[in-house]
Amino acid sequence: MSYSGKNRGKLGEMIAAEYLQEKGFEILEKNYRFGKGEIDIVCRDNGVLVFVEVKSRFNLNYGEPEYAFTKNKQQQVRKMGAAYLYDKGLSECECRFDAIAILFDEDKGYRLNHIENAF
Repeated sequence: MSYSGKNRGKLGEMIAAEYLQEKGFEILEKNYRFGKGEIDIVCRDNGVLVFVEVKSRFNLNYGEPEYAFTKNKQQQVRKMGAAYLYDKGLSECECRFDAIAILFDEDKGYRLNHIENAF
């Protein structure tokens, strides 16, 4: 399995979206862009608007993928969530921020960790 950096990220996002759909989430947007920012997945879970950040790793050279959800990344995703609400004219809706970490393994496929209300 050989993927370039950008394709690796897209593969992780595709797997995350499929996982969320299987869990009953309604996918509203993928790779939503506003200005210079992006949200990987915007979906709905039982009436709650969910902004999902996905991090994938193909090795542990930089640590577990969960460690990539830094304070700066969390702040950026929150800003993008606010931008999404503004852009779509939404004001009174319940929202949360989830994180999905995927670690690929050539022998076992991958391990997915879905962290609801991550930040």
